[in-house]
Amino acid sequence: MKEKKPADIVLRPKRQVTLPREVCDQLGIQPGDVLEVTVEDCTLIARPRKAVALEALKEIQQAFERSGITEQELQETGRRIRREVAGERYGARA
Repeated sequence: MKEKKPADIVLRPKRQVTLPREVCDQLGIQPGDVLEVTVEDCTLIARPRKAVALEALKEIQQAFERSGITEQELQETGRRIRREVAGERYGARA
């Protein structure tokens, strides 16, 4: 495993920072990607938003596995409810 070295980052006058290429490579991020930044106990934590979204997706998938509901059942129920709501609101089928 590659040794992790601290990286010095300068806060510029407009509160901007530039992340070293090595840090971006380790995080799998590119220019334009969004980072979620939090502060915990005086420590700045930056995580790629796509990683946060993937973690949430995994949690949702695990919840479905535990519930016994299949993706197909969920989609069919969603379609049925959408048709019912459209019929109630607009008098039409979606």
